Amino acid sequence: MLSFVKSMCLQGLEGVLINVEVDISSGLPYWEIVGLPDTNIRESKDRVKTAIKNSGIELLSRRYVINLSPASVRKNGASLDLAIAIGILISMKIIKCTNLRDTILIGELSLNGDLVGINGVLPICIEAQKCGIKRIILPKVNAKEASVAEGVDVIGIRNLKELIDFFNGKKKIPEEKFDRNNIFKSVNKSNLDYCDVKGHEISKRVLEIAAAGSHNCLMIGSPGSGKTMMAKRLPSILPNLSFDESLEITQIHSIAGNLKDRNIITERPFRAPHHTISEKSLIGGGKNPKPGEVSLAHLGVLFLDELLEFNKNIIEVLRTPMEDKKININRLESKVTYPCNFMTIASMNPCPCGYYGSNIKECTCTNVKRKNYISKLSRPLLDRFDLHIQVSSVNYNRLRDKKIEKSLEIRNRVNKARTIQINRYTEDRIYFNSDLTANMIEKYCNIDDDTFNLLKEYLECKKLSTRSYSKILKVSRTIADLENEENIRKEHVLEAIQYRILDS
Repeated sequence: MLSFVKSMCLQGLEGVLINVEVDISSGLPYWEIVGLPDTNIRESKDRVKTAIKNSGIELLSRRYVINLSPASVRKNGASLDLAIAIGILISMKIIKCTNLRDTILIGELSLNGDLVGINGVLPICIEAQKCGIKRIILPKVNAKEASVAEGVDVIGIRNLKELIDFFNGKKKIPEEKFDRNNIFKSVNKSNLDYCDVKGHEISKRVLEIAAAGSHNCLMIGSPGSGKTMMAKRLPSILPNLSFDESLEITQIHSIAGNLKDRNIITERPFRAPHHTISEKSLIGGGKNPKPGEVSLAHLGVLFLDELLEFNKNIIEVLRTPMEDKKININRLESKVTYPCNFMTIASMNPCPCGYYGSNIKECTCTNVKRKNYISKLSRPLLDRFDLHIQVSSVNYNRLRDKKIEKSLEIRNRVNKARTIQINRYTEDRIYFNSDLTANMIEKYCNIDDDTFNLLKEYLECKKLSTRSYSKILKVSRTIADLENEENIRKEHVLEAIQYRILDS
């Protein structure tokens, strides 16, 4: 008997609907899976056979052929186990329900018939809804995550026998529901707060601008000056997530298997890879390409501490994702695209010994050493940073300051600027001022003739590219938003120029 069941595989964030066709016929015992399956799927025949047997059902000694359609698409992972098992049980007439046209089944089977949780459930559910699927059946441990997707009924099951009883009408399983109320909170859940940072008013102002407009920022300073301390407190002032942003982030972390007990991510990610990281871990990749750190930092922060300690080839790879806001991973058997609209915060020393320009210790490096050290930071990569500032050591007298602004106060200003951007860019479908394209800059970053001439003179004097012109205008737009100003004024542009010390 021939049966048809639907399932789904992921290629990046895109789902591919898979038709699982099972045919059981007379002949010598035989089992074959066709349709470009990977190793995990080819091994599923042993998992499925054993799971069915341990669920109290005796498999017939017949010829089994399972076809995964479309045959031209490479299938990967173990999430097709459940669909294959149900297809076999329908063909054996163990399951009487055959009306599964609007249902997909996903899940990995253990040998005792229990369902094991899988990665990438949320993007699968969202793609399934786009394909017109009405019901999704999956492991109970993934049901909460799946329920976040709208427009589909989610049924979570624990084992194969439970699902057989459900299909045959012997057991009712309620749908998993998701409550959207009060999932986002504006409070800082971290113990790290900017009230711990003494002095550094200018640096904190720059990081406030960076958070409000999602601008890339490079901090240069001596060891112990406070660069890392301030960067680690950046999540406490980042703007609140919208539900759509939260869905985007959760999908990526679902594929990476980072959700654990959470069904949705409600805070912006903060990723801080070590300088020994490999290119594959940073950008993403593998035989079945997984998201790297740049994608895991999507709509959040990628913090690169001691930037020049990273391999030069590694940091140069960042140029394209920092500009394009997405990463394309091409492999022989697959091609996937992951979003990576992240804010880069980097810190570095000014020289090998770290004390060039310091007011507390004399630099011991020669000019040649300094030049070779800084040369690891190429001009094209530096152009990707909207802000670059000098972080000096704090005067010891400031360590006794009592009245210091808390993160919540800064975050309130950032959220107000963020609200202005949301309202302004509703039709353009972008999130931050840093996402502005050339046409949008012309539309939203108008400046008067005097301000333009001042900016033109600065660019010509420093011999900067037109990219620098765009970066300055984007930062100026954010400064104006923080001050609730509709138009960019000359003082906004002057302040944006002040935060670009490496233009000299």
